[in-house]
Amino acid sequence: MSVLTLQLAGPLQSWGAAARFARRSTENAPTKSGVIGLLAAAVGLDRDDDTGLAELAELRFGVRIDQPGTRLRDFQTAHHFDSGESMPLSERFYLADAVFVAAVEGPATLIDQLHTALRAPHYLPYLGRRSCPPSRPLELGVHHDASGLRGVLAAEPWRAADWHQKRYRHQSRVDLTAHLETPATGDGDMPGLDTLRDQPLSFDPRHRRYALRPVHTMTITVANPHARPRATAPVPAHDPTGHLEGA
Repeated sequence: MSVLTLQLAGPLQSWGAAARFARRSTENAPTKSGVIGLLAAAVGLDRDDDTGLAELAELRFGVRIDQPGTRLRDFQTAHHFDSGESMPLSERFYLADAVFVAAVEGPATLIDQLHTALRAPHYLPYLGRRSCPPSRPLELGVHHDASGLRGVLAAEPWRAADWHQKRYRHQSRVDLTAHLETPATGDGDMPGLDTLRDQPLSFDPRHRRYALRPVHTMTITVANPHARPRATAPVPAHDPTGHLEGA
C-alpha cells in the first residue's frame, strides 16, 4: 500500500462532522469526509458520482495536529435574492492559524493519481469551506511500500509555523496528537478508540450521507527544529583547601 501526505494550513479552516439547523460547528482536526471531498474536487469528481466517491472513501485516513489553532465563532446573515426576505441568522465556527498533516493510504495507482491531481486540481481546493483557501501547497509527497499511516506521520517533519515551534524551543522533541482510522474490530474498550460519523457515502446535495467509522487517538513524538538546550551555569571544581588560602 502507498500513502499520500497533505499539508493543511490556512488563515481559517472548518471541518464539520455535524450541522444542526443554523449552527455549523467544526471538529478540532480535519475530518475524513472533508479531506476526501478535497481530493474528489481535485480529480474533478461530480457531487452525485457515488461510484467514484466509493473508491476514494475506501482509502484509510489519518491526521496529525501540528498546530491546533484558535477556535473562532462567526455570525452570518443572508437574504433571498428575489424577495429580499431575511434568512435565519447562522452561527459558524472556524479554526484560525491551524496546521495539520493528513495522510491517506491505498493502492499505488490511485495514490499517484491523487498526487498528480493535487498539483493541477480540476476544482479549487479549500479547507472545509469555500471561504477557507489553503495558504501553503497541499501535497507533501507519496510514500510507496510505506509502513502504514502511523509510520509515515511519525516520520513527517513538524509543519507548525516557526513562531509556534519557537514556543517550545526548550523541548528537543514535542508530543503531537494524531487520529488514525482503524479497522472495525468491535473492541469498544480499546483506549483512545472512538467513532465519528464522517465516512462519506454520498456528497449529493439533495441527500448527503455519512456512516460511522472507528478512530484511534494517539500521541506521535517529533523533533523540534528550533530546539535550544537550556543554558546551565558551570559547577566550580571543589577545592577542600581553598578556605585556607591567605591564612
